[in-house]
Amino acid sequence: MSSISEDRPKDGEDKQNNSAKKKTRTVFSRSQVYQLESTFDMKRYLSSSERACLASRIQRNSTTNTMTGSNEFKLNQGPEDSISAVKFSPSTAQFLLVSSWDSTVRLYDVGGNSMRMKYQHLAPVLDCAFYDPTHAWSGGLDMQLKTHDLNTDQDTIVGTHDAPIRCVEFCPEVNVMVTGSWDRSVRLWDPRTPCNAGTFTQPEKVYTLSVAGDRLIVGTAGRRVLVWDLRNMGYVQQRRESSLKYQTRCIRAFPNKQGYVLSSIEGRVAVEYLDPSLEVQKKKYAFKCHRLKENGIEQVYPVNAISFHSVHNTFATGGSDGFVNIWDPFNKKRLCQFHRYPTSIASLAFSNDGSTLAIASSYMQEQGDISHPEDAIFIRQVTDAETKPKST
Repeated sequence: MSSISEDRPKDGEDKQNNSAKKKTRTVFSRSQVYQLESTFDMKRYLSSSERACLASRIQRNSTTNTMTGSNEFKLNQGPEDSISAVKFSPSTAQFLLVSSWDSTVRLYDVGGNSMRMKYQHLAPVLDCAFYDPTHAWSGGLDMQLKTHDLNTDQDTIVGTHDAPIRCVEFCPEVNVMVTGSWDRSVRLWDPRTPCNAGTFTQPEKVYTLSVAGDRLIVGTAGRRVLVWDLRNMGYVQQRRESSLKYQTRCIRAFPNKQGYVLSSIEGRVAVEYLDPSLEVQKKKYAFKCHRLKENGIEQVYPVNAISFHSVHNTFATGGSDGFVNIWDPFNKKRLCQFHRYPTSIASLAFSNDGSTLAIASSYMQEQGDISHPEDAIFIRQVTDAETKPKST
């Protein structure tokens, strides 16, 4: 593991070194990053025969169990295709919701290491979320937004978008479900009815979104970031451009609701603040991460996933390098790095009490259709030593 100082964000790190230039190679392309965020080919991604053909060519790697320790284990009965999202129940670390490219959403009993149930979509599922402990919501390439009663095992199709649904989130402060789509819209849904409560046009395809109290942060194509007030969606509260040079991969809001963290496909993370005042904006910064030197060349990997620890306001990042890092955004330090996982980290989720981290290790097509390790979900019990900011 490299020292903390190597990953510590530094002022002016983006400036060229006049004495020497690093030789770098970026491990991504428009067609490689999840094969979706830059181009959209409905016929390809909704063809069940093609998905079956691809699955038959994949050689599963059965060695991943040897990587787990006493504080970590692999979930049984994992999805049969790439994992798109993992989300813990809002009330307990016992239950985990998982969406997948195998067109299912699965509910796991983490304590019992077993799958409780699963339900189907007509096509790959790109995101899921809990509304409350007994209701799951999900959406994906079939463009349908579903809610599923986990007690009765019954589906309801709430509504649709005009293109695949990329993001599904719940805002407890306003009691509304939020979806973002490649149809360039964000839609709000009343979970009590359930029904559509409004459609709001975005400048580009929605790639990621996050809720910060009663505010909504939306990341779109073209490196655009929009901040909305969910209590009054009549206008955009703030329009921003990502401070990172390459495509936005993930946005997650601070639990303290003061800002957000944004990652890109080019191995960088930005820490941003919502208060537009000059004094507060001086605090924002960006740093490099998820980069490995191989044969003297720096390999640069997408940062696919971010999850915040709700107690400490620290956050985890997961990249296509297979590593998970924990960061202290206040002291600008890396707290720890876990062992390398079998393949790309596609999604991360801390439990609400911060005791547990779900890690989706799932190949994301960075190198195209090749043999790759088994898609798997690892459950790790984390400690304060790994997640709590160090006193200065």
